[in-house]
Amino acid sequence: MGVSKQQAIENKRSIVAAAERLFRERGVAAVGLAELTKAAGFTQGGFYNHFKSKDALVAAVMEKAMEDGASDLLAGIEASKAEEADAMKRYIQWYLSPNHLTNIEAGCPLTAFAGDVRRLGKEARQSYARGLRWNFDQLASLIKGESAPEKRKKAVALFSQMVGSLVLSRAVAEADPALADEILKDGREKLLQAIGA
Repeated sequence: MGVSKQQAIENKRSIVAAAERLFRERGVAAVGLAELTKAAGFTQGGFYNHFKSKDALVAAVMEKAMEDGASDLLAGIEASKAEEADAMKRYIQWYLSPNHLTNIEAGCPLTAFAGDVRRLGKEARQSYARGLRWNFDQLASLIKGESAPEKRKKAVALFSQMVGSLVLSRAVAEADPALADEILKDGREKLLQAIGA
């Protein structure tokens, strides 16, 4: 007896979720197909019922990660508006927080995949680029009192500094926790100054 259409969808989601968790934690190249299918609870044959290759899976993971990241950003913006709070200030405070530092599994995918993306397949790279461009647009919309081109430039610079601070902080978090904290704290303070918060 075959698998129902709904079960096939759920199976595919399970594979994508397991892959995303492993890819975020260890990097795409470090995760083999055998480990991935075992983590998802499937055989390699079961994997190929859903994806023609690891590249196809990586593209699906990247698309899902970008969609989830977009949803999270929009939810944060809406929550800030509802509370009449400065959305950009809150985003910077969250992005460069100890909680986000340790939340590689569910944090911003643009940071989580920054080191891997240039070595991935074309579809995954394009998905990442679309997600990054969209993120810049959303952040630019939060900047007040400047022309559209200036808002965009400022959003690109602010977000690039946030990602850089988080990447560097994560890179040294285990080896030198005090340095990791310093990077987050100083990055956060300077970015908040840059937006006048």
